[in-house]
Amino acid sequence: MAGARVDGRVARGNQTRRLVLGRTMDIASVEGLDGLSIGRVATELGLSKSGVFALFGSKEEMQLATIRAARAVYARRVVHPAEEVPPGVGRVRELCASYLAYSRGRTFRGGCFFTAVAAEFSARDGAVRDAVAAARAEWIGCVRGVIQEARDLGELRADVDVPQLAFELAALLEMANADSVLHRDDGGYGRAARAIDERLAAATPGG
Repeated sequence: MAGARVDGRVARGNQTRRLVLGRTMDIASVEGLDGLSIGRVATELGLSKSGVFALFGSKEEMQLATIRAARAVYARRVVHPAEEVPPGVGRVRELCASYLAYSRGRTFRGGCFFTAVAAEFSARDGAVRDAVAAARAEWIGCVRGVIQEARDLGELRADVDVPQLAFELAALLEMANADSVLHRDDGGYGRAARAIDERLAAATPGG
């Protein structure tokens, strides 16, 4: 019976943590990670401040936990769908399409979570900035990886500059996200998709 009570408390704690992180991710995507506070989240969710504090222990740990949670969402919505496609140009296209769907579908209210918090913390120092930078590096590494696979398979020209092409594709994706969020212009998604198709076509053998 004691074990059942402990398991029940753990399950409730995990459920509360998921609830809190769902809210903190949404807040941070709009107002930034500095918009988070234990008191605010507790009030908005009808939880005790002490209970939320017990989950994280500090505002910084709440911010770091929010970044980790957002990375998991990003992987599920953007990266994993591309992994279902065989390596090659098709996987590159799917990765880009998944990002555009993730942004356009407002997985987070503020558009791409990491675009929002990267602008907030890029010029700072500390653990939160490092976590944001690591997430950004992981994403660019993923884009480079799928492009490298396509080049190795001969679906892109052997002289394709992988880091350069990754930079260009990521820039197009992020510009579409920025236009949609700032200007309420969803036309950027279609423009980005066309530009990505054209850039990949130009990079294929004979392109």
